[in-house]
Amino acid sequence: MMDVQSTEPGRTLMIVEDEALVAQVLRDELTDAGYTVLDLTTRHAEALEVAKAYKPDLALVNIRLAGRDDGIELAENLKALDIPVVFISGQISRARSADTAAIASMPKPYDAHDMVLAVAYLLARMNGPTSLSRPDRLEVFNEDLGLAPAA
Repeated sequence: MMDVQSTEPGRTLMIVEDEALVAQVLRDELTDAGYTVLDLTTRHAEALEVAKAYKPDLALVNIRLAGRDDGIELAENLKALDIPVVFISGQISRARSADTAAIASMPKPYDAHDMVLAVAYLLARMNGPTSLSRPDRLEVFNEDLGLAPAA
């Protein structure tokens, strides 16, 4: 596993994707944008190990994982660890039906640059109001994104 002790808070991500090329391109784009991307994972069990060890600020999870692993089940486990999840999947109806397990969904195919914009928007929104625009293809399931109600 990688060493992430020196990363900037709020900028650590994990990608759980069974398509290696898709994951690598996404990792490269996010790294170029200044994010720390943890080891790429393809399975539920290994993703949970990484999540428990490093507590990423956001997890990008495909619904269909390697083997017969299910990204929705993983998202529920990550949510229990207080790690927000964005589904990155072509299975839009399944993502919408699991909207309590994730904070948002970005449908495949997506442009890696659009995903960078989506990550920036979501991380900013999780920290409060932002002037960033929500990317068009990003479907946010709850606009509060876990924020406490305004006083």
